[in-house]
Amino acid sequence: MVKNLTEGNPLKLLFFFALPMVVGNLFQQLYNMVDSMVVGRFVGEDALAAVGSSFPVVFLAVAVAAGLSMGCTVVISQLFGAGQIREMKITVSTALISLGVVGLVIMGLGELAAEPLLNLLGTAKDIMPDSLAYLRIYFGGAVFLFLYNSLNGIYNALGDSNTPLRFLMVSALTNIVLDLLFVIKFNMGVAGVAWATLIAQGLCAFISFFVLVRRLMRMENEEAKRGLKFTFFEMPAARRIAKIGIPSMLQQSIVSLSMMFMQGLVNSYGKVFVAGYTAATKIDTLAMLPNMNFSNAMSSYTAQNIGARRDDRVHQGYKACMFMVFIFSLIITAIIYLFGPQLLGLFLNQGAEGSAMSYGLSYMKTVSVFYILMGFLFVGNGLLRGAGDMGAFMLSSMSNLVSRVAIAYLLAHFIGSSAIWWSIPIGWGVGSIFSFLRVRSGKWQLKRLVDE
Repeated sequence: MVKNLTEGNPLKLLFFFALPMVVGNLFQQLYNMVDSMVVGRFVGEDALAAVGSSFPVVFLAVAVAAGLSMGCTVVISQLFGAGQIREMKITVSTALISLGVVGLVIMGLGELAAEPLLNLLGTAKDIMPDSLAYLRIYFGGAVFLFLYNSLNGIYNALGDSNTPLRFLMVSALTNIVLDLLFVIKFNMGVAGVAWATLIAQGLCAFISFFVLVRRLMRMENEEAKRGLKFTFFEMPAARRIAKIGIPSMLQQSIVSLSMMFMQGLVNSYGKVFVAGYTAATKIDTLAMLPNMNFSNAMSSYTAQNIGARRDDRVHQGYKACMFMVFIFSLIITAIIYLFGPQLLGLFLNQGAEGSAMSYGLSYMKTVSVFYILMGFLFVGNGLLRGAGDMGAFMLSSMSNLVSRVAIAYLLAHFIGSSAIWWSIPIGWGVGSIFSFLRVRSGKWQLKRLVDE
C-alpha cells in the first residue's frame, strides 16, 4: 500500500515503515546464511571459506545495484511528496530500463573478471575452483539483482515496505528449499547454493515487477487528465536519478573495494582464520540490519518531506531515528554477548584458542559494543542521502571507509589479526563526526531535487 510519510507522528511512522524492511532484510540475509550453513555443514570448512572468499566480489555487484537504486528511491520519494505523479511514473519507467541495461552489462563483465578478482584477493589455490564456480553463477543472475533492487527502492519510495517483505519471504523460502535439494539431494556443492540464489532472486524480481505495474496503472494524476503524453524514458529523469545514484553507487562500490582490501588482509592469516571471519561477518551483517534499515527509512522519509517542503518534520524524524538506533543497538549487543557461541555454532564447530570459532567470537564481541556508533553514522547519512546532499554523504562515507582500511593495515603490524575488527568502530567514529556536523549545519535543506 502506498503511504504518505509527510503526515503523522514521525517516531511511529518511521518505526512501522522500517520494521518490514528489517524483517525483509532478515529473509534476504537468509540467502547467504543458508548458503553458508548448508555448505559448512554438508560440504566442509574449505567450501565455507570458498563462499567467504568470493563474498567481497559478490558485494561489489550488490553495491552497484543498491547504489543506483537509491537514486531511484530518493528522486521518486521527492516527486511523490511534491504530488508530481506523472513525473514520478516516468522516473519509475526510466529507472527500470536503465538499471536493467546496467545489470546486463555487469553480468557480462562479471563473467570475465571473476577469476582475476579472486586472484587479486589472494584466494587460496585449494578453494579457488569452488570460489570461481560460485562467483560465475552468481554473476549470471546480475540482471535479476539489479531489477529487484530498483523495484524494492521504488516500493520504499512510495512508503510501502510491506509488499517487498512478502516477495522476500517467498524468495527466501524458495532459496532454502533449493539449497537443500541441490546440495544434499543432487550433491552439487558450492555451485548448488549459487544456482539456488539465482533462481530465487529471479522469481522475486518478476513478481515484484508485475505487481508494481498494476499498482502504478491505478494511480491517477492531473497531468494525464489534461492529455499530457506519457513516455517510458526521459533523459531529465535519468539525470536526476544519476545525480543521486552515481554517488551512491560510488560510495557502495568503495565499501566493496574496502572489503576486498580487508579480505586480502584476512586471507593472509590462513583458511582457519578466513572461516572464523566469514562466520562472524554473517552474524555481524544480520546484527546491523535494524540500523541499516532505519537509515533507509530515514532516506525515504526525508525525501518525501523535502518534496512536500516539510523540513521541520525531517528534524523530528532524525531525533526519532537516533532514539530507535540507540535502543536497538543496546539490545543486539546484549544478545551477541549472551548467545555469541550458539550463533557461531550455526556455521562452525566448537574449538579451542586459535580455532575458527575463537576468531569469530573475538570479532563479534569487539565490534558489537560499538553498534550505537554505527547507528548514529547510518541515520545521519540516511538524512543527507534523502535530501540529495550527496557531497556530504560521500565525505562521511569515504572518511569511514578509508580510515578503516588504513588503520587495519597499520595496526596489523602491532596487534596482529585483531586489528581487523578494531578498525571497524574507529571508522564509524570518524564518519559519524562528519555526518553529525553536516546535519547540524542545516545546509542539506538547500539540495531539494524537485525544484530543478
